[in-house]
Amino acid sequence: MILVLDSEYKKHIEDAAAVIKNGGVVAFPTETVYGLGANAYDESAVAKIFELKGRPQDNPLIVHVESLPAAKSIAAFGENAERLARRFWPGPLTLVLENKGIPSIVTAGLGTVAVRMPDSDAALSLISASGVPIAAPSANKSGSPSPTCARHVQNDFGDSLLILDAGECGIGVESTVVDVTGEVPVILRPGAVTAEMIAQEAGSAEISSAAPGGTPPSPGMKYRHYAPRADVTVVEGDRAAVIEAIKFLYDKALKNGDKPLVMACRENRKHYGKRDVFVTGSETDPREAAKNLYSLLRSADENGYTGIFFEAVKKEGIGFAVMNRVYKAASYNVIRVTDKR
Repeated sequence: MILVLDSEYKKHIEDAAAVIKNGGVVAFPTETVYGLGANAYDESAVAKIFELKGRPQDNPLIVHVESLPAAKSIAAFGENAERLARRFWPGPLTLVLENKGIPSIVTAGLGTVAVRMPDSDAALSLISASGVPIAAPSANKSGSPSPTCARHVQNDFGDSLLILDAGECGIGVESTVVDVTGEVPVILRPGAVTAEMIAQEAGSAEISSAAPGGTPPSPGMKYRHYAPRADVTVVEGDRAAVIEAIKFLYDKALKNGDKPLVMACRENRKHYGKRDVFVTGSETDPREAAKNLYSLLRSADENGYTGIFFEAVKKEGIGFAVMNRVYKAASYNVIRVTDKR
C-alpha cells in the first residue's frame, strides 16, 4: 500500500511509525534510494527484512538515525567520525563504527555497525515518530536494481507492504560507506560524498576493494548487486571507439535474435541511429547518470530487453559511484577499446 506524503503527511508518518513500533517493516524514501526499514533493536523485525528481500544474513544493514546524539548512543565516535558526521550529516554518508548495542543480526555478527543520518524530511520524521533507530537496506529484492521511487518498491513487493511515497529520490545511488574505526578513513562503497571530499575533511582517505570472502563490513561489497534480468556489458575507452564497438555488438546481438539496448550519454545519442537507446544523461554531469541509472535498468526489464550495452561514465565525482554500480550489475563484464586510427 502506497501512502503519498501530501496533505496527510503527519498521519501517514504516524501510521508508518506504528508499523515499526509493532515489529513490522516499512518502505520509506531517502535522498539516495528507498529503504526497507524495521526497528534496529527488534531482531524478529529485522529478520523480516532479510526474508522479504531474500538477502544473505552475512550482509550487514545500515542503521538510520535522526541525529548525531542518537548515533553516539549506538556507536563509538572517534575524531574522524565526529568531523565527517558534522560536515556531511544529514546526507549520503554512512560511517562504519564500533558497535555499542545494536543486535548482531543487523551487523552480520561484526563488532562494527554502519550508521547514517539521511537528508530526507520523510525519513527523519519516520525515525523520530518511531522513537528507535531504523535498520534499512534498499527496498528491492536482493541483487536487483535499487528503487528510486515508490512504484519500484511496489513492483518488487506488491501491495501488502506499507510504502511512504515522497516522489523520486534526488541522488539515485546509495550512500558512501566509510570505515572510520582506524586512523585513516577507508571508503568501502563510493557514493555522492567522494574520496576527495572525505580527504579534505579528514586529511586523507583510502579506497578499499571488495573482500573476496568472509563477512563484508559494508553492504554492496560481496554479492552481485544492482543487476537487471538483462545481461549488461560495459564498454569503455576512447569515445569514437566505444560508439563503434557498441554499434557492432548491438547489431550482432540483434542478428542472433536478442533484443539489445544501448545506454549512452545524450551527446552520443545521434551516433546510434535507429537502434534502441536509453539516455543516461549528459556526459558533463554524472549526477544525471546517478539519478537515472536504476530507473533505466528497471525500464530495460519492463520493456523486455535481453542485453544492455552501457557507455562507461567518466569516473569523476559521483561518476565513480555510478561505475561501481554498473560494473557490479554487469558482473564485471567489461570491454575496453581504443581508437587505433
